[in-house]
Amino acid sequence: MELRKNQQLEKLEKRVQDGNYYEAQQMYKTINSRYMAAKKYAESIDLLQSGAVMQLKHGQVTCGTELGVLLIDTYNTAKVPCDTMSIDRIRAIFNEFPRVSNVSQEKVDIAADSKTTEKTITAKTHVEGCMAFLKAALKWSIEAGGPHRGAPELHDMLADYVWTQSPVPEMYKASQYFVRGSHPETFAKAVVQWMHQCYPGEADLVVARAVLLYLSLGNLRDANLLWDAVKQSLSDSSKEFPDTPLMHFIRFLLSTLERDALPLFRILRQKYKPSIDRDPTFDEYMDEIGERFYGLQRRNGGMQGMLSDFIKMFATDS
Repeated sequence: MELRKNQQLEKLEKRVQDGNYYEAQQMYKTINSRYMAAKKYAESIDLLQSGAVMQLKHGQVTCGTELGVLLIDTYNTAKVPCDTMSIDRIRAIFNEFPRVSNVSQEKVDIAADSKTTEKTITAKTHVEGCMAFLKAALKWSIEAGGPHRGAPELHDMLADYVWTQSPVPEMYKASQYFVRGSHPETFAKAVVQWMHQCYPGEADLVVARAVLLYLSLGNLRDANLLWDAVKQSLSDSSKEFPDTPLMHFIRFLLSTLERDALPLFRILRQKYKPSIDRDPTFDEYMDEIGERFYGLQRRNGGMQGMLSDFIKMFATDS
C-alpha cells in the first residue's frame, strides 16, 4: 500500500514537473475526494501537502493555495490537533510561496509609481493566496485546541509574508499579525523600516501604534521588548530615536503599567492628551488598556463607540 501511494505521488509530481499543472490539479482533487470518502485522512493529508508544495514550487500559486486550503479542510474533518507536527506541515507549504528579493526597494518604487504593473498584480495574487491559506489554518488552530487568538507560529508566518511581499507597504495589516505572533524583535525591524518610509514627522506615531497595539491585547512584555528593540536598532545604525512628547508618554506608560498605579495612568492620559489626539485610534487603545490593566469601564457612543467596536474585534480575547 505504501509503495503504491509513493508511486502515485511520484506520478503526480511528474505531471507538475512537465508543466501539466491543470491536469495534475484535477488528479490531486479527484484522488483526495476518494480518500475523504473512505475516511483515509492520513493519506489525504500526505497527498495534499505534496501537491501544494509541488504546485507552489512551480509558481502555481492558485493551485497550491487551493490544495493547501483542502489540507486544512481535512484537518477539520479529521479533527487533527493543533500541535508541532500539524503546524510543521503548514509551514512546509508556506515556505514554498514565491518571494520577491530586494522587496524593500521595490516597495518604495511601486509606491511612488501609481501605474498598475504586471509585477504588482502578481505580487498581490501571491499575498492573497498565502493569506487565504494561513487564515484558514488560523481558524482551524483555534478550533483544534490552540491558543484562543490562533497559533502564534501562524501569525508569524502571516506577518512575515504580508509585510515583506505586499506590492505596497501594508504596515497596519501586518501589525495585526505581528502582535499576535511570538517575535516582537521581528516586528521592531518592520517598525524601524516603516519609520524611514512614512511621512515626515510621523515616525513617532509608527512606534506608538505598535506599542499600543501590544498593550491593547494586555501584552506588556512584548510591548517592552519591541520598544527596547526599536531603540537599539536605531542606535546601532546611528539613527536618532524620536524625541517627542508622544514618545515620552509611551515611555511613562510602559513604566506605569508595571505596577498598580491607576491614578498615575489617569494623570498621564490627561497630561499627554494633545499627543494622544494625534491619532483618533489612540484614545480607544487607551480605553482598552485601562480596561485590561485596571478594570476601567469603557466609554461608548458615537464615533468612539464605532472605533471601540472595531478595536474590540481586533483585540478580543474570546
